[in-house]
Amino acid sequence: MLHYTNLSELHLGKTWLTIGSFDGVHIGHQSLLKRLINGAHSQQAAAVVMTFHPHPAVVLRGKNEPFYLTGQDEKRTLLESQGVDACISLEFNLAVAAYTAEYFLSLVCQQIQLDKLLVGQGFALGRGRTGDTLMLEKLSQSLGYSMEVVPPVMLDGFVVSSSQIRQFIGQSDLVNASRFLGRHYSVSGIVSHGDGRGSGLGFPTANIATSKLRLLPGNGVYACRVKLGEETRLAVANIGVRPTFDQAQITPHLEVHILDFDRMLYGELIAIEFVAFLRGEQRFSSARELVEQIQRDVLIAREVLK
Repeated sequence: MLHYTNLSELHLGKTWLTIGSFDGVHIGHQSLLKRLINGAHSQQAAAVVMTFHPHPAVVLRGKNEPFYLTGQDEKRTLLESQGVDACISLEFNLAVAAYTAEYFLSLVCQQIQLDKLLVGQGFALGRGRTGDTLMLEKLSQSLGYSMEVVPPVMLDGFVVSSSQIRQFIGQSDLVNASRFLGRHYSVSGIVSHGDGRGSGLGFPTANIATSKLRLLPGNGVYACRVKLGEETRLAVANIGVRPTFDQAQITPHLEVHILDFDRMLYGELIAIEFVAFLRGEQRFSSARELVEQIQRDVLIAREVLK
């Protein structure tokens, strides 16, 4: 898959294009991408996705709590796995936010031979979100492209959306999050040094440093798979503030005990795939009580993951 980060880099021929944040690349996105790719290839055109970073909500509304479902690299990998020919990752800033839809699309059409534009229902582009689907349809006549509005995917009466998936993940509802994503939710991060308390208890953990805007599941214990390069291992993850030891801690953090594993991982990038929620975070009266519970967690995780 080709990757571009600037409109001036683009010199694409006949192109079918879709535009959006595509955070999560969930089954709704996948449905749109399938129509894009199949349609483009049937017309000997390139299937291209244009996305933005940071998310417009960060720039326009100052959003600073965790909410991203995918990092930039992960998003591109997911798009490539769907069969997209090229991804355009544009920086979103106040200057771009001030563009009218007509001006922005005219810039795009100068760089690519836009044959068809596919967008989801409710999509809007440009300053003040004035470039809705009706306006984009009008612009298609002067800019020379055709347009298709793709209906949303419904599941159990819900529109499949990134915001709905965020709710599921925040509630530790991994079953529905996985169904809406079309895969298990995963988070990547660098293994950092911790306080070594897990090793002292007999359950060494890898402390994972993630982006402050990356969404983590709710506090609790999870059965997971950990990807170390090409290797996949079973694991138990804890998200929380460790109330048994650190009563003053406020910000949740992620630590993972990889089963049957004793190699140092400091500084390595690993991916944690959340498979099942085991229990909520608890405060124990003693380290011994905590160890006994962790032993039970490990047994249950092995059963779930096998």
